[in-house]
Amino acid sequence: MSDQNRLGVFKTYKLYVGGKFPRSESGRVYEVTDSKGAWLANAPQSSRKDARDAVVAARKAFGGWSGATAYNRGQVLYRVAEMLEGRKDQFVREVAASEGLSKSKAAAVVDTAIDRWVWYAGWTDKIGQISGGANPVAGPFFNLSTPEPTGVVAVLAPQKSSLLGLVSVLAPVIATGNTAVVIASADAPLPALSLGEVLATSDVPGGVVNILSGVTAELAAPLAAHQDVNAIDLTGADTALAKELEIAAADNLKRVLRPQPVDADGASDSAAWSASPGTHRLTAFLETKTVWHPTGALGAAGSSY
Repeated sequence: MSDQNRLGVFKTYKLYVGGKFPRSESGRVYEVTDSKGAWLANAPQSSRKDARDAVVAARKAFGGWSGATAYNRGQVLYRVAEMLEGRKDQFVREVAASEGLSKSKAAAVVDTAIDRWVWYAGWTDKIGQISGGANPVAGPFFNLSTPEPTGVVAVLAPQKSSLLGLVSVLAPVIATGNTAVVIASADAPLPALSLGEVLATSDVPGGVVNILSGVTAELAAPLAAHQDVNAIDLTGADTALAKELEIAAADNLKRVLRPQPVDADGASDSAAWSASPGTHRLTAFLETKTVWHPTGALGAAGSSY
């Protein structure tokens, strides 16, 4: 049968919450178009209830994920890169349509996004070495500082860089043992929703990453005020929204990562996100635990350590 005689099979995009793929509880969807205004798909329009459900899933997953070894988290993140590599053609098409890029430029963006997962996979068991250590003290004590994950992090993904920007803000959050509730780009959510399918088959435990699509301001407000959200990344918020969310986040002393220049109007395309990421996002959502322990005698001779 020729292709022209086949009935087109359109993809149904769904949310990714708690390791499952629900539709929005509100039943709402909205049209997603390409850079020229042509219809691409209907995406679920998440509600406040979906946001609260995502926080519950993220909190439930936090204990197991934060308690896993750093080496194991690195293995899991590397598996995400493997699965993305196998589905590269799909993501090239989605990024090209979402961002108005040529196929070759979209392929370069996807390659960089895959490489970024590998980058952060390699940092999982090393970040503790540069953000912790033994502290000199004037007394018979050991004084050790070690980094620990903050908890549940709400992530407002970049609005213009639908995949590379998303990976750049999400991967460091989970690499360091946090769990995430992600609000995808409102205008270009399809690569993010497809990433949920990759995560579900990449050994990432359900609830570690939860992906919502819809109106950024509508979803961000309840997350910023939620008492069980420990931190929020405002990358995808404009100046006015970011100010409102900072005020709401102060109620339970959330950590706040303010919008970065890379996501400013006119500078937030995927090319801007391709620069070396550094480690600042790895340390943004880490807490430092300092432990004092007395030194003791090792034997009758009175030697000590």
